[in-house]
Amino acid sequence: MSPILQGILTIIIGVGGCVGYFYLSNIILDRFVFPPRNDDQGRNIARATAVRPWLFLMPAILALGLYLVYPVLGSFLRSLYNRSGNEFVGLGNYIQMFSEHGFRVALFNNFLWVLFVPAAATFFGLLVAQLTDRLRWGSIAKSLIFMPMAISFVGASLIWKFVYAVDPDIGIINAVRDFFGLAAVDPLQIPFWNNFFVMIIMVWMQTGFAMVILSAALRGIPEETIEAAILDGANPFQIFFRIKIPQIAGTIAVVWTTITFLTLKVFDIVYTMTGGNFDTEILPSYMMNYMFRDDGRATAVAFVIMLIVTPVMIYNIRQARKEL
Repeated sequence: MSPILQGILTIIIGVGGCVGYFYLSNIILDRFVFPPRNDDQGRNIARATAVRPWLFLMPAILALGLYLVYPVLGSFLRSLYNRSGNEFVGLGNYIQMFSEHGFRVALFNNFLWVLFVPAAATFFGLLVAQLTDRLRWGSIAKSLIFMPMAISFVGASLIWKFVYAVDPDIGIINAVRDFFGLAAVDPLQIPFWNNFFVMIIMVWMQTGFAMVILSAALRGIPEETIEAAILDGANPFQIFFRIKIPQIAGTIAVVWTTITFLTLKVFDIVYTMTGGNFDTEILPSYMMNYMFRDDGRATAVAFVIMLIVTPVMIYNIRQARKEL
């Protein structure tokens, strides 16, 4: 059977199965579980109405349980076994992991990423959104700044590899240093600071995202509040920090946490730029070191990443609900 025919049959069976499930489950609910008897008709209708939403949610709940809850529980159980999966070691993988210098470096670098990247991307996005909002060529500037969002992480990393190249004829940084008569350096091998050189790539890519969201939020601010502030003698800085920022604080929080969520999962940039060498390793790249040779350790690192991401995800969902 051809792949196209298989795909069509899968769609037909899937859609038909869902429609059939909803139709039959409602018939069973109304006619057999809570039949409309004359003596108790109102109560049965209320009961059926209370149960009906769960019938529609059941396929989604089963899918989430199968593809989300089960893998999480399975990964946690796998992290309690040795590399071969035939010996229970309890929290041994976690204890050994936290005792290693490489893991502590990766964890520290992850916190650096979380502190720097969302703050810088949100700041520059807000700055660009404000400065280009009333310019004639503002839409062109926004398009250029948003353009890196269309590039993959690997593609952006390759572009910045040329920026950081040691050869002065290729790398911009060393071209400037050569112009002033300074020796060439490899920015990706400078201890501690090389992490920030790698983070700049993520900031460069996410600034466009922050700019688009925050620009829409700034345009949604009522003009009456700004005009009232101007009549009261407020200067542009006071209008921006005391009038505009408080009104879009919820949007800023959503943008901040969304970029934080992406930052905690980043892997491509570090792997492409340094491969995790020179103390630039983060948790996902650290996990890759054990992915194909120690499943217990790799799943332990994955579970730690999940524990770090979960609070950010919950906070992001709550902030998004407040915006509705």
